[in-house]
Amino acid sequence: MNKLEECPKAMLKVSDLKKGFGSGRNRLEVLKGINIEIAAGELVSLMGPSGCGKSTLLNICGGLLEADSGTIELNDFSYGTKPPSRVVDVRRNGVGWIFQDFHLIERLSALDNVMFSLELSGLSTSEAEPLAKDALEKVGLGDRMNFIPSQLSGGQAQRVAIARAISGSRPLLLADEPTGNLDVKSALGILDLFKELCEVSGISVLLVTHDPNLAKRADRMLLLKDGVTAASNIREAWGIEEE
Repeated sequence: MNKLEECPKAMLKVSDLKKGFGSGRNRLEVLKGINIEIAAGELVSLMGPSGCGKSTLLNICGGLLEADSGTIELNDFSYGTKPPSRVVDVRRNGVGWIFQDFHLIERLSALDNVMFSLELSGLSTSEAEPLAKDALEKVGLGDRMNFIPSQLSGGQAQRVAIARAISGSRPLLLADEPTGNLDVKSALGILDLFKELCEVSGISVLLVTHDPNLAKRADRMLLLKDGVTAASNIREAWGIEEE
């Protein structure tokens, strides 16, 4: 990977974030005061039992859901309790999403898939094309730009999705089980790519995974349990031996 233009230096700071669902006796408090800081260029993994609120936390950080209380600061963005309609700029310029399913348009090439996302954000075709090519080069798909998704392996398709997420120079990537549909080798390749993007471009990644063997490869591991995050020795908590 060649060192390309660096993304803006990101610092995500989540302070006392709370979120519940329902009301009265049916009220369920999911997040009970989340505090997280992620530095520029840092890869942080987030683990926790199913239903503990990992996706809820990512949705709030990504501007798709508002919290009941608390704040989120990402570069110049300040949000958390603002409704999604008021944080469009966060979704457009601050955060890139990567999911377990690639969500690629089957009839479009890898290049066109990335360009389409940029054009939806308001860029012209002439503006979008060099950014899309840059992003695909970053993820190692410079020789696969004209391939459609059915011509790509699962790992390559996920790399297209990652290129789409970073193409607008967004400083933060939110990755929700991004390796869930990949074999072990491809999954490790995606983790290595995340680390390289962090080191070379200063992008920050918050990675949700159920796999402790992937999570331990991050710079830091967090455990979400009982509505709060624990940043103690998570390797011991999950029974992972040091390499």
